[in-house]
Amino acid sequence: MDLFSNPPKPVEGIRVGIGGWTYAPWRDNFYPKGLVQRRELEFASRQLTAIEVNGTYYGMQKPATYAKWAAETPEGFVFSAKAPMRIMQSRALAKTGPQVDDFLGGIVSLGDRLGPIVWQFDAGQKIDRDEFAQFVELLPDAVDGRAMRHVLDVRDPAFVDADFVALARRHGMATVFTDSPDYPSFADVTADFVYARLMRSRSDVPTGYPDAELEQWSGRLREWARGGEPADLPRLAPATEPPASREVFVFFISSAKERNPAAAMALLKRLGAS
Repeated sequence: MDLFSNPPKPVEGIRVGIGGWTYAPWRDNFYPKGLVQRRELEFASRQLTAIEVNGTYYGMQKPATYAKWAAETPEGFVFSAKAPMRIMQSRALAKTGPQVDDFLGGIVSLGDRLGPIVWQFDAGQKIDRDEFAQFVELLPDAVDGRAMRHVLDVRDPAFVDADFVALARRHGMATVFTDSPDYPSFADVTADFVYARLMRSRSDVPTGYPDAELEQWSGRLREWARGGEPADLPRLAPATEPPASREVFVFFISSAKERNPAAAMALLKRLGAS
């Protein structure tokens, strides 16, 4: 069997992935024995339908690097990517327009492999609401003719409230549903797509999440994809008029990281990906 052929396809617009692709323990339980490191992205992108790039949070890449990543992945695969932390941690957030443009102008080199851009504001970071609103105005709808999808990931519980949800909705930007007790966890849908991080994988479960929980998440993802909102997840504001369908991005991140690829592949199997 060729492990680089027949990559899975999104099911009902649902994409499932992991954070990054370079992690030493995965060479024992995910990557084939003997696979050279330079082919790990090529392999991972043929087992999953998306990957969230964390490295861009710590430093921008060259456009040639983004183009190389795109060339190594199959048609239909996408990357989401964290924006550089130096932007979100700026003391003059409303004046970061040139940095925003520089980052987005480079990452569009991913072409049709470019998925959502995540703007992550860490817990403990003081955010001025007026300046945050001005920052959101800086995020463009398109760059070089390519539509941009933005995700606002604010991890300060004091900032995350109904006003934050309303701001995201006005701009058609997603927020993050986080399956974790460590970050704000709310499932308000604020854009035409949903972005979720599942962060409760366990080392003692081969697939990270038990079968019953994967089945439950499969149902929630389908509900989002079909325009609904899972009734068992918390919200901060009333739901809005549902669309006919949505794209959904879900990533197994952190926690028992060594299990996350298995969790993602098990969920894809439940969703019926080929």
